[in-house]
Amino acid sequence: MSVLVYIENTEGQFKKSAFEAISYGKAVADQLQTEVIAISIGTVKEDELQKLGGYGAARVLNVSTDNLSSFVNQAYASILATAAQKENASVVVLSNTFSGKGLAPRVATKLSAGIVSGASALPQINGDTFEVQTSAFSNKAIATVSIQSAVKVLTINPNAFPSKETGGSATVEAYTPDIPSTDFSTTVQEIVRATDTISLPEAEIVVSAGRGLKGPENWGMIEELAKVLGAATACSKPVSDAGWRPHSEHVGQTGIVVSPNLYIAIGISGAIQHLAGVSSSKTIVVINKDPEAPFFKVADYGIVGDAFVVVPKLIEALKKHKGN
Repeated sequence: MSVLVYIENTEGQFKKSAFEAISYGKAVADQLQTEVIAISIGTVKEDELQKLGGYGAARVLNVSTDNLSSFVNQAYASILATAAQKENASVVVLSNTFSGKGLAPRVATKLSAGIVSGASALPQINGDTFEVQTSAFSNKAIATVSIQSAVKVLTINPNAFPSKETGGSATVEAYTPDIPSTDFSTTVQEIVRATDTISLPEAEIVVSAGRGLKGPENWGMIEELAKVLGAATACSKPVSDAGWRPHSEHVGQTGIVVSPNLYIAIGISGAIQHLAGVSSSKTIVVINKDPEAPFFKVADYGIVGDAFVVVPKLIEALKKHKGN
């Protein structure tokens, strides 16, 4: 028996969510008194793969072939399912990212496994039963899901479980499973990523703004505040619909769901659709000149004031604090 953890890479590098996933898998493996095995698909250098041992992986299965250099959902799912069977894995862990959300249901189907998407805590284990907490009703409630299947598939939300270094090491093994040719009937030709910005799903701090900014020409102060904080930028749906900001920055029920340690909402009223995508943030700060804005009801801290006055003063204070 083992715990198998799928480790995503971006252009051959592991991001924070990868180490969170392996740390979560290690914690589950410790409860089951077994080992955690990582699996990486794509071209990743040996020294990068070795980092996984420092977070609890006993072994790393490295799948690296030319036809898998880009993400192929069907093929990746077949590899994970085959590896889980080979390693007698009773639990498969993935990050609840874009690719993880697509892979997990396919893997669960191939393994006849129960699945919990968006786990926010370690499972409570009682014999063969796992009870796992996840968000429900657009992040307005917490559900406890019970799964009793022989194999369980869990996806963990970014920032839900901290990465923990164990000081261990891992052996890296080449793994070349047979993949059905039909899995390559649809392939990804190109993935274009922003290289100069912080990924929203992984960001620990998010600075977001809405129609209160009055127009795209005023976004400079939002970007400056994000730069000072080392944060990702985001926006509300009306802003992206108006073309002020790219749709890739839209957070909310129909956009990207985020769970940063700090979410700063500037000039956003706080419609329920937006709150659904940000309510799992650990700390929410709201800046709005309308004291009746719904966002204040869920905020940990609030500033009633004009963003064009408050934000420049906040930037100035932060720069002074950092000695810039």
